[in-house]
Amino acid sequence: MSAVSVSADIDVLVVGAGPAGSSAAWHLAREGANVTVLDRARFPREKPCAEYLSPEASRILSAMGALDECEAAGAAHLAGMVIRAPNGAHIRGEFAAQHGFRAFRDRGLALRRNVLDSILLERARAAGAEVREGRQVISVLRDSRHALCGVRVREFGGGEHEIRARLVIGADGLRSVIARRIGVARHAIGPRRLAFIGHYRGVEGMTDFGEMHVARDGYAGFADVGHGLTNVAVVVPRASVKGNVAGDPAGFLERWIAAHPHIAPRMAHAARATPVRVTGPFAVHASRAWGRGAALVGDAADFFDPFTGEGIYAALRGGELLAPYALESLAAARARDADAALRAYDRARRRAFRGKWAIERLVALAVGAPALLNRVASTLEASPAMADLFVGVAGDFVPAREVLRPGYLARLVFGNVSRSRNAPIPLAP
Repeated sequence: MSAVSVSADIDVLVVGAGPAGSSAAWHLAREGANVTVLDRARFPREKPCAEYLSPEASRILSAMGALDECEAAGAAHLAGMVIRAPNGAHIRGEFAAQHGFRAFRDRGLALRRNVLDSILLERARAAGAEVREGRQVISVLRDSRHALCGVRVREFGGGEHEIRARLVIGADGLRSVIARRIGVARHAIGPRRLAFIGHYRGVEGMTDFGEMHVARDGYAGFADVGHGLTNVAVVVPRASVKGNVAGDPAGFLERWIAAHPHIAPRMAHAARATPVRVTGPFAVHASRAWGRGAALVGDAADFFDPFTGEGIYAALRGGELLAPYALESLAAARARDADAALRAYDRARRRAFRGKWAIERLVALAVGAPALLNRVASTLEASPAMADLFVGVAGDFVPAREVLRPGYLARLVFGNVSRSRNAPIPLAP
C-alpha cells in the first residue's frame, strides 16, 4: 500500500461554511491543523432554515466560544415544543422536565441563520482557519490511487485555480458536490417535501414554545427568532405543489396558512419582513460519509425531514465528532491507515445518530399518516410526562432509546396513560 502523499497546499480543505463546516474547521484548527474553508456565498447570507438550536447545541456553541455572542445577538429562548395534530390534539413538551435527563441548558435557542452562521465562521477564523468566501468548487482533483486531493475553484470575479489538500471535508449541504464526486449513493428515504420559509412581524399568540401544526396536506411551524421576528415555515409534499411557485413563494405560504382555520387568524395582521425562500426536497441519505481523501459532515451526509428540528445540532456535533478521526487520518503514515481512520469516523457517526435517524423516520411516517398521528398525539396530550420525554429526544439530550423502548412505543400507540407530569413511565427494558 502506498504512503500518504504530503504534496499539498494545506492539511484540510472544508467545502461549505455553514454550521457543519465551521464546527469542523474550528475543532481541527484549534488542534493545529492547517485548515482552509471555502464557500460560494459571502457572509452574512440568508439560508432557509427553521433556525432552531436544541438545548444540547448550546454545549458546542459554548465550547466554540460562540454562545455568549449568540445571546448578545438577541437569540430567542425556547422552553419546549407544542405540536398540534390534525384532530386538534396538542402535544406540549418542556425541556426542563421531571424525567431526570438534563441538557447543557434548560432552553433551546432560535436565531436567524444570517447571524448564527457569521458568528460560527468567525469562531473558525479565530481558531486559525483561513476563510475564503465567494469561491465555487467546480471540480475535484484526484491522486494516483483515485483519492481526492483537492478541488478546482472558480472565483466570482471569473478566475479559476486549484487548491490541494491532504483531506477534503464536504460540508456543502443538501446538494453536496463532494458527496457526488466521491461516489456515495444519495437516495431518498422518505416522503419528498418542500419547505417555504420566511420571517414575519406581528404573528399573534407567540410564546416561548416552538410550534408545529400538522394538517392532512402538510404542516406549518412557528418560532420566535428574536427582535420581534417569527420564523414561519410551511412544509408540503412536493407532489402537491402544482406548477412553478418560484415566482411567488410567499403567496403559496400565505395561501396555505389562510386555508387552515386554526392558524389563519395568527397571521391576519402579520407583515412579511424577509423574502420567502423554498428548500428541499428533503430526506436523502449517503451510503457512507467518507471516501478516499474525503469525509462528509452535516447535510452533505444526511438530510431528513425538518420536523424534529435537529439539523443545526447535528451539523455542530458532526464537526465535533469528525475532528479526532480527521486528525488521525492526517497523522497516518500509510494510505490504508488514513482510510481506516475515516472509516472509523463513519462508524462512530452512525452510532451517534442512528437513534435519532430512527425517530425521524417514525415521525415522518406519523406525519404522513393522519390517523396514526392523531392517536399518538391524543396519547401524548394525556401524558405530559411522555410528551416531555419525546421533546427531550428532539432536544438532543434524552437518548433516543428512551422512546424506542417497547414499553414506551406500546403506550404511545395503545394509550393507557396518566395525565400527571410527575407520573412515572414504566418502560420495558
